[in-house]
Amino acid sequence: MEKEFVQIISQNQGIIHKVCSIYCDSEEDRRDLFQEILAQLWKSFPSFRSESKFSTWMYRVALNTAITSFKKNKRQPDKSGLGIENFQLAVEEYDHETEEQIKLLYKAIANLSGIEKSIVLLYLENKKYEEIAEITGITQNYVRVKMNRIKAKLKKYMNI
Repeated sequence: MEKEFVQIISQNQGIIHKVCSIYCDSEEDRRDLFQEILAQLWKSFPSFRSESKFSTWMYRVALNTAITSFKKNKRQPDKSGLGIENFQLAVEEYDHETEEQIKLLYKAIANLSGIEKSIVLLYLENKKYEEIAEITGITQNYVRVKMNRIKAKLKKYMNI
């Protein structure tokens, strides 16, 4: 069981890193949350029933752990750092204006609640509303409604 767990985690660890980047500003906090998520995944691994894809289950455990940790520690985003250095601009040529827009987007995301950050993270991963609903445990209609509200909030934060 341990070998299987290590293999699956190493294949999917990007999920954990993304969740940690959204919820934590400092490298130290990201490492701590990464460890918390790994511990929770290990603890929950025997109960994984293959009813959904492993990555879906892993997102759910990681997001729930991050939200719980966020609430428990009452971590508020440090609006000076924001951990934006971990997001890489995926364009062929350097475009200063695009990079600034992305930084502005992540500043706006830092102002969202825990569940809103989860939904945005999954949306930015090009997950369908159906998948977002399955991962977060909310209905597909509520995901749609919440996403519309989140988009409005982000536009407001970004002054668009």
